[in-house]
Amino acid sequence: MENGITASMVFEDIVNHVAQNNIRQSIKPKLKTDDVALYVGDCLEIMSRFPDNYVDMIFSDPPYNLSNDGITCQAGRMVKVNKGDWDKSKGFDEDLKFHEAWISECRRILKPEGTIWISGTNHSIYQCGYLLQKLNFHILNDISWFKPNAAPNLACTTFAHSHETLLWARKDKASRHIFNYDQMKNGSFSEDKMKVPEKQMRSVWSIPTPALDEKVFGKHPTQKPLALLKRIVVSSTNEGSLILDPFNGGGTTGVAAKLVGNRKYIGIDISEEFINLSAKRLNQITERKHFSNLS
Repeated sequence: MENGITASMVFEDIVNHVAQNNIRQSIKPKLKTDDVALYVGDCLEIMSRFPDNYVDMIFSDPPYNLSNDGITCQAGRMVKVNKGDWDKSKGFDEDLKFHEAWISECRRILKPEGTIWISGTNHSIYQCGYLLQKLNFHILNDISWFKPNAAPNLACTTFAHSHETLLWARKDKASRHIFNYDQMKNGSFSEDKMKVPEKQMRSVWSIPTPALDEKVFGKHPTQKPLALLKRIVVSSTNEGSLILDPFNGGGTTGVAAKLVGNRKYIGIDISEEFINLSAKRLNQITERKHFSNLS
């Protein structure tokens, strides 16, 4: 126990504790419902207030550190790859320190049987994979997310970048993690042309980038498709699981958790703009469910 927090705390307790901490500055969620809490701030500061062994699953899409004034293709136009100051590399050693800091904190707050997902490209994923092994995680899979509608490579100096890597690891090799095998084998995945019905889910997933209806309130520059996050939530959590996304971005992890249902979600992002975007997306789901119940 540290500063009065324990692993037995329920969702409401931990949110109240973060807000009412009498040792450090109060941090109140930007959005709070029975099953969602969204925070604006540094994920390291906010996660530091969580108890040990508390979270069931973490999905993390950390900065790829690829904003280097290069070019890419977006909607048929040449644009800069720059995403924002948060995505600029500070050099190999500083980038590595940053990744080690947040992955270490994730390890502390994960339950022994808890798992972490890390998404990345060649700019960041190998550092993260190295650190998972250094910090004694047990890597379960490296998933290749193939983007059938990926942008072309305008420079024509390398192969077109058409996939990202997702690392999936559990905290404790000796503990039994959640994997909903049957739902992955027999579920409906119409968006994925590579998934063979009633056959094992393999480690290459073909999922298009976010559709237009996922951007009605705006978009995050590294927004993930809802189909990708729903698959991750269904495969690696159960009803009642607490899911954390320390780099909330456009809130797709929270939207997926809400749509799958009966999960708790905490999202953290340094940008108030993107937390507001996430809140709009989540409120839309709540409103649709309300009207659906009335009909």
